[in-house]
Amino acid sequence: MDFGSINPVLLIASLMVASTPILLAAIGELVVERSGVLNLGVEGMMIVGAVSGFIVTVETQSPALGFVAGALGATLLSLVFGVLTLVFLSNQVATGLGLTLFGLGISALMGQEYAQLRTPTSPRWEFFGLNELPVIGPILFNQHPVVYLSLLLVVGVWWFLKTTRSGMILRAVGENHDAAHSLGYSVLGTRFAAIAFGGACAGLGGAFLSLVIVPQWTDGMTAGRGWIALAIVVFASWRAWRVLLGAYLFGGISVLQLNLQAAGFAIPVELLSMSPYLITILVLVIISSGRGRTGGQAPASLGRSFHASG
Repeated sequence: MDFGSINPVLLIASLMVASTPILLAAIGELVVERSGVLNLGVEGMMIVGAVSGFIVTVETQSPALGFVAGALGATLLSLVFGVLTLVFLSNQVATGLGLTLFGLGISALMGQEYAQLRTPTSPRWEFFGLNELPVIGPILFNQHPVVYLSLLLVVGVWWFLKTTRSGMILRAVGENHDAAHSLGYSVLGTRFAAIAFGGACAGLGGAFLSLVIVPQWTDGMTAGRGWIALAIVVFASWRAWRVLLGAYLFGGISVLQLNLQAAGFAIPVELLSMSPYLITILVLVIISSGRGRTGGQAPASLGRSFHASG
C-alpha cells in the first residue's frame, strides 16, 4: 500500500468536482420539497439532462449550450410531473417513480448513436494565476464554472428561503397549502415554479456528469446519484447548508475509495465501491433515529395533493 500517492490537496479539489452533480440535484429537490411536493424522479431528470447536454454539445461543439440543453431537457420532464401531480392530482410517489423509469428509458433511446463519441474539453477558471497558490490555489481557484455555480446556488437558496417574501410564500405553501391559498397565494404557481427549478438543477447536475466528470455518454451513467440526492435532502433536514455538507460527504467518500483502490488498499474493490452508498444509508439511519430533531422539520404538506375548493 502506498498512502504517499494520495495528495490531500488534489483529493479535496476532486471531492468538489465529484460532489457537484449531487449537490445541484439535492439543492433543487430541497426547494421542491419545501414547497410541499415530493418528486422521486430526480434520477430520471438527471439522466435526461446528461443525455440532452451531451447530444447538444456533440452537435454544436459548445459545452455552454450543452449545459443549457441539459437544464431545459430536465425542466420539461419535471413540468410533465408537475402537470400530472398538480393538475390531474396523480399520486406524487408513483408519478415520481414513473418519471425515473421514463427518464432512464428515453435517455437510452436518445443516446444510442452517441455512445462512442466524446465532447470538447470544458475549460476551468484559473482566476489570473491564483490557481498557482499553494494548497488553496488548486482547491478554490482551478475549478469548473459549474462548481462555483453550485456553491452560489446553495447560498442563493438559503438567502431566498430565509429572507425574501417569495421564499416565505414558498415555505408557507409547503407547511399549509390550504392556509396559503386562503391568504391569496398561488399554490399551484408556487409549486410549478419550484418543480421547474428542481428540474433545471437536476439537469445541470446530469450535464455536468456527462460533460465534465465522464466526458462521454454511457447508458445509466447517473448510477443512483438522483436517489442519493433525495436521501441528502432528508439528511439535511431541508436546510441548504446541510445539503452542501451531505453532498460533499458523499463526494468525499466516493473520491477517497477511488484513491484507496489506486493505493492498493487491501480491501475488495467491490466493498470500496459500495462504501459511499453504505455510509449514506448509515447516516440516514442515524439521522432518522432522532425523530424529535429531524422528523418534525419536514414540510407539513409534503406529498399531499392540493385541490382548490373555491
